[in-house]
Amino acid sequence: MTEPTPHGDRQVDATSTAEERELEAALRPKNLDEFVGQPRVRQQLSLVLQASQLRQAPAEHVLLSGPPGLGKTTLAMIIAQEMNAPLRISSGPAIQHAGDLAAILSSLTEGEVLFLDEIHRISRTAEEMLYMAMEDFRVDIIVGKGAGATAIPLELPPFTLVGATTRAGLLQGPLRDRFGFTGHLEFYDVDELVLVLRRSAMMLDLRLSPDAFVEIASRSRGTPRIANRLLRRVRDWALVHQIHTIDVAAAQAALDMYEVDERGLDRLDRAVLEALCLKFGGGPVGLSTLAIAVGEEVETVETVAEPYLVREGLLGRTPRGRVATAAAWEHLGLRAPDDAQQGQRMSTRNVSDQSGANPDQDNPETPLW
Repeated sequence: MTEPTPHGDRQVDATSTAEERELEAALRPKNLDEFVGQPRVRQQLSLVLQASQLRQAPAEHVLLSGPPGLGKTTLAMIIAQEMNAPLRISSGPAIQHAGDLAAILSSLTEGEVLFLDEIHRISRTAEEMLYMAMEDFRVDIIVGKGAGATAIPLELPPFTLVGATTRAGLLQGPLRDRFGFTGHLEFYDVDELVLVLRRSAMMLDLRLSPDAFVEIASRSRGTPRIANRLLRRVRDWALVHQIHTIDVAAAQAALDMYEVDERGLDRLDRAVLEALCLKFGGGPVGLSTLAIAVGEEVETVETVAEPYLVREGLLGRTPRGRVATAAAWEHLGLRAPDDAQQGQRMSTRNVSDQSGANPDQDNPETPLW
């Protein structure tokens, strides 16, 4: 499956655009004390870094996993800052050959931090080279071809690899086992996002009421990147309307204009729910049929809209297709079908993994309403 890409101008897409990266860099915390949220990962990582400083040795290799926008890149930069070491940044898709990785590794200095984003997308040949580099701090450079090929060992200075992935399950076991510390980042709650927004507002010289911070945080899908993006959209709205102190009414008006509702759903999310409830009676309906109904590609519905709807309990996956939950009907302000019928539909969710049917495709034996 290909990687999800930002869809159109969605304000609630957790992937960053090229224009946002420079703004994000200015808002990033510089050390662990400034980093908001992820208390367990922050505490464990602090212990790892302090121990390495006491040993006067580079920190162990670190793997950070979790959905996009939660702070993996920020933590990698903080690790380099805390270790007072230079940082080298690359990504899995950029390393498609073993020679690409060898060129990066051979230029590292002692104690340097190498950050590989989306490390699960590194090529297999480069991954096998990475095993030896992580464990023994050396790589074998193959010179020549065929029977005359020879391997020249190249010693590497001790370094710290920080890998980031949104799909930890795609990492090969041997690679995952070579990381000394693995941290999984969770979604933020509203109170944590309010702290993120307060810090960002101070750096952007914005004045917001306490209720306005809560309003923006509650629509941010538990993701700091989305929260900061929505804050900038509210800032733009207030600037145009010449509002100097943003209250909750102004925040609501700005976010409503950008079609982000009180649960963080945008136009695409609501289109999926409305099609499911109004056109197909709540389902079940196949994914491809649902995608046609909203005028989007199947992959867009599956990778962009569906994960958050499932996480919020608004949509369910069954052996026969997608179904709308009672919460989805309530969110749209619609009357749900008969409770018994709805309960029968939703009861199939628990057996979806045991069925031979594929919920991602239309079932020819399922009526399409």
